[in-house]
Amino acid sequence: MTIPSRLGLAIMLILGMCVGATLAAGEASPGYYASQKVVYHNDGAPPDNGAYFKRLLGNIRNHVEALGREKVEIRVVDHGDGLVLFQMAKDDRDLAGRIDALKAMGVRFLICNNTLTERKIDWHGLYGVEEDDIVPSGVAELARLQGMGFTYIHP
Repeated sequence: MTIPSRLGLAIMLILGMCVGATLAAGEASPGYYASQKVVYHNDGAPPDNGAYFKRLLGNIRNHVEALGREKVEIRVVDHGDGLVLFQMAKDDRDLAGRIDALKAMGVRFLICNNTLTERKIDWHGLYGVEEDDIVPSGVAELARLQGMGFTYIHP
């Protein structure tokens, strides 16, 4: 092997080790993740909804931070016990703050009208919910978004 070949091989090995060390440290190199469209499914997790919601919102925050706001489009479809998140957030400043921070990052929370109707919940009483956040059916919305190219995640 010639000296220039050895030098080239050494440089490639060093660069490979640097990239590997960066990924091992949990930091993605620029361009590591392609742009993503993702739908998170929130149907709650009784009996400990509070812990589940904090994990869910933490996962979503980590997702946005890993890619950068400009490279990810996230919808959270909330139905069934998932609506408890917005009921709890009325009195829980931590949950409310997490929801607000995610909205500021561009995350949209979508609320199932079927759940509102079946459980006789007035959407006005849910934390941070606006009329344009309501979709006719949570499960149908999950399928619609997947048909539009959103990747499904149910943590």
